[in-house]
Amino acid sequence: MNFETLPFWVYIVGFLLMLGPLVVLHELGHYLVGRWFGVGAEAFSVGFGKEIAGFTDKRGTRWKLSMLPIGGYVQFKGDMNPASVPDPDTPAAPDTFQSKPLWQRALIVAAGPVANVLVAVAIFAAFFMIFGKPVASDPLQESTVAAFAEQSPAREAGIEVGDRIVAIEGEEMGSFREVQQAIWLYPNRELDITVERDGSQITIPVTTRAEEITDQFGNVSTIGLIGVEGRPGERVFEAVGPITAVALAWEQCVDTVDMMITGIGQIFAGERSVEELGGPITIAKVSGEQLSLGWLEFTGFAALISLNLAFINLLPIPALDGGHLAFYAVEAIRRKPASPRSQEWAFRTGMALVLALMLFVTIIDIAKLPIFGS
Repeated sequence: MNFETLPFWVYIVGFLLMLGPLVVLHELGHYLVGRWFGVGAEAFSVGFGKEIAGFTDKRGTRWKLSMLPIGGYVQFKGDMNPASVPDPDTPAAPDTFQSKPLWQRALIVAAGPVANVLVAVAIFAAFFMIFGKPVASDPLQESTVAAFAEQSPAREAGIEVGDRIVAIEGEEMGSFREVQQAIWLYPNRELDITVERDGSQITIPVTTRAEEITDQFGNVSTIGLIGVEGRPGERVFEAVGPITAVALAWEQCVDTVDMMITGIGQIFAGERSVEELGGPITIAKVSGEQLSLGWLEFTGFAALISLNLAFINLLPIPALDGGHLAFYAVEAIRRKPASPRSQEWAFRTGMALVLALMLFVTIIDIAKLPIFGS
């Protein structure tokens, strides 16, 4: 099977256009809220490592582009390093990060992931405003089983043609699209599927089968199927206002994060391969592919990556935003901060863990390259 191949430069451009703006917006969240509370910033960096280019503004902040374009940081006054470990040698001053009340420090730290979430909500809301909300003309008819696939766990379990799928694992289904999404995420898993038959509801356990699907670029993913076909109906797009668009966008974000958490849990449980994890190379590859498909696809993927950045940064790992927030939670309970030495050791450990994870996913990325036969 021939897959679409792209020039190498498309991946580079896609990666830079994808990660660059999202990192800048994330760090701007930290920076702007910090400035709002009167905290000085010594450096605002896109990327890590050696500085490639930069300038110093009138406030003394060094704005720079660094060599490794896989993240960024804001180093506030009073920080020993970009991980915001307190510098015990910095004299107390009203514009240092550590001089601010606990709630202000927490808001400054949370502002980065919040900015990424707002980016995703804005993108999804814009899509709903432009295209409208997709609505099935007859959702009840659409969710009715019209036929079975050749391999059909649903038929083997006792579901019949004419049954209408109303719930999966106790969660109500409003359309056949929702049915598909609820099943795709669970290959080789027994699901309780509730159908309506002759006016009554019956719950039937069905074990999904795993199916590998390959897109036009050769990317492989595993989904769950039960082998049923719905009765296709016309889909229309219903115009929505800005408030409804934002509400729908928020719902889309919640569903996306739920899928991410479920997928990661399945990897840890051994239900999915670790090869489904992706690092910088995978992001670059998929960014280039989505860019080649058009700006709508690329922008939609940017919303997903923005949510991923928010989710990862909120993990309670020292050196990430979630690690700082965890320390602040402990400080709120103890009524005093942890010692600078303990924080420094914790953040060193957290940084080592983050670097180890980055190395791990990068090795997976490299192993998936065609040169290794993947």
